[in-house]
Amino acid sequence: MLSKIVLDELDRELERRGLHFVRYADDSNIYVRSRRAGERVMESITRFITAKLKLKVNQQKSAVARPWGRKFLGFSFTSAGIPKRRIAPKAVDRFKERIRELTSRTRGVGTERMAEELSRYLRGWIGYFGKCETPSVLESLEQWLRLDSGLRSGSSGSGARRGLPSCANGMWAKT
Repeated sequence: MLSKIVLDELDRELERRGLHFVRYADDSNIYVRSRRAGERVMESITRFITAKLKLKVNQQKSAVARPWGRKFLGFSFTSAGIPKRRIAPKAVDRFKERIRELTSRTRGVGTERMAEELSRYLRGWIGYFGKCETPSVLESLEQWLRLDSGLRSGSSGSGARRGLPSCANGMWAKT
């Protein structure tokens, strides 16, 4: 909440300069046409944030890069042709890891509870990422869910297969 109040002044400054940007809480992306313009804007906006707003800019998270080379709130863009919103690779990796955790046999929960938790997680994840413009990512995740996720013990991929609860079947079609 505090970031919304404090960074409202940053929003007004970016609008005053006519820049294209998106911001959620303290995460933001500013879009310009060239690397040179990006470097110039990054330098001046960093100066504005540190001098006028008295905030510190995380230099490790700040960069001048093409939109498809960055992620924002779990999304990035494709680089070919007209840019499309896609699920960032790290978000896909986190999804798979969470599914493995939820379907682990060593959790000590019954099948009914596991199915309930898995269903809740999938609904939330699909609600957030289901509007991506690259359906092949969702299709490959659905295939992964049916064939691979949590069906083997551990993350090494070895061990006996077990069935994924029916709660996960067809979840993607509901978006």
